[in-house]
Amino acid sequence: MILRKAKMSDVEDVHALIGESAEEGLMLARSRSLLYENLRDMIVAEEEEVIVGTGALHILWEDLAEIRALAIQKESRGKGIGRDIVEKLLEEAKSLGIAKVFALTYQEGFFKKCGFEVVGKDKLPHKVWKECIDCPKFPNCDEVAMLIQVD
Repeated sequence: MILRKAKMSDVEDVHALIGESAEEGLMLARSRSLLYENLRDMIVAEEEEVIVGTGALHILWEDLAEIRALAIQKESRGKGIGRDIVEKLLEEAKSLGIAKVFALTYQEGFFKKCGFEVVGKDKLPHKVWKECIDCPKFPNCDEVAMLIQVD
């Protein structure tokens, strides 16, 4: 398996992968336009030229970024791919000098295993919520806010 930056040609596969996980209730869906707009944030895990996982590091401020759009192909779960993606994204955050990384997730146990801690949503700055207005679950967000110190 290799981890690499996502390319334009990956968007349809990434969209399908995220859609599959969203249909299972594991995460929120993402539109194609959002994936294209945030392509530079994304990495993919690839095995034998098949994308089996994806995740993104979205910078929000000088000291804060979000891990988002983390999805693993159903048949590839439990192999450490998600952890590898998170570790790669945290390494990137650290190399950029970003002190804190958060995730809004339904997968609290997974992120705890990666070193994140649950925090109150009120502890995150308001700018975090700028995209939430477009979410079908707004204003009744049921995701858990989790945070890790990277520095």
